[in-house]
Amino acid sequence: MRIATWNVNSITARLPRLLAWLENTGTDVLCIQETKCSPEQFPTDQLKELGYESAVTATGRWNGVALVSRVGLTDVVSGLPGGPAYDGAQEPRAVSATCGPLRAWSVYVPNGREVDHPHYAYKLEWLAALRTAVTEDAAGGRPFAVLGDFNVAPTDEDLWDPAAFVGQTHITPAEREALATLRETGLSDVLPRALKYDRPFTFWDYRALGFPKNRGMRIDLVYGNAAFAGAVSDAYVDREERKGKGASDHAPVVVDLDL
Repeated sequence: MRIATWNVNSITARLPRLLAWLENTGTDVLCIQETKCSPEQFPTDQLKELGYESAVTATGRWNGVALVSRVGLTDVVSGLPGGPAYDGAQEPRAVSATCGPLRAWSVYVPNGREVDHPHYAYKLEWLAALRTAVTEDAAGGRPFAVLGDFNVAPTDEDLWDPAAFVGQTHITPAEREALATLRETGLSDVLPRALKYDRPFTFWDYRALGFPKNRGMRIDLVYGNAAFAGAVSDAYVDREERKGKGASDHAPVVVDLDL
């Protein structure tokens, strides 16, 4: 079984690439972030033609997440149970479902913007709510994983140059502690291999030739419980999909499972 996560940075802009990628890779379950569309605009019909069911949590122009599966899609939960609101509303940042033998979450953790911004406090509250929401499944015997754009680099090894990020979000002790607390529920970091260079970055800024210079970060993560992690046969960052015209600024993270 093959499961992947990909921040597409607008599914409308990336749709031809997304459909071709699904066909070429044989992915069974894909967690999608930053759809930037309304539910009505989501390409449910095009994905159905390829054999995929869709579960979408989206409200319009910003954010938005989805799960697409060709191995079943049941018990869908839209949104983060108990999650905090921002500006009076809960943003569309989480969706979970049972896909064949496993249960998966697709998450798009808030960016945080700046350390002294209200969105940063919201980010930490959101991660705390995520921990509470996944605790039971993380400790269970069924394969379970939380996949997505976490907007946190777990360690300095996940940055092209730690000095370039001093004073910014994504690397603060509080954010990293929130990830550590999440892992304490029984989840482990499924570390992918890099297809090029020595570190498996997943995001490269569009600006300043970030991708050609490999000035990246690893912020797209796969956190699996013991049953999930024990079934992993391979994991890699599909760096090739970050290349070329019309690419997202994130690359897919792919995990193969013996399930």
